Amino acid sequence: MTPRDLLAWNVKKLRVLKGLSQERLSLEAGLERVSISQIERQCVNLGIDSLGKIATALNVKVAELFAVPAEGEQRPSNLPRGRKNSSSSDRGSFR
Repeated sequence: MTPRDLLAWNVKKLRVLKGLSQERLSLEAGLERVSISQIERQCVNLGIDSLGKIATALNVKVAELFAVPAEGEQRPSNLPRGRKNSSSSDRGSFR
């Protein structure tokens, strides 16, 4: 896998594991939602500052965004459609 492939794989995997929509991750990272979509679709070269913002929002080290998936690991799936319930761990609220 290329670094771009690894980044796309891991951003989506970590985002989904944490139950974050692309929109929520973009808000937490201070980036545009389209940027998260482009990263996950391998359509953009990301700057180091943006990598740091995404890693911080996902509460991981930047290196984890480039981790090689385990052999046989399934491609990350999408979150179910629809609004997500807010939890006390959310940094902001939409009310």
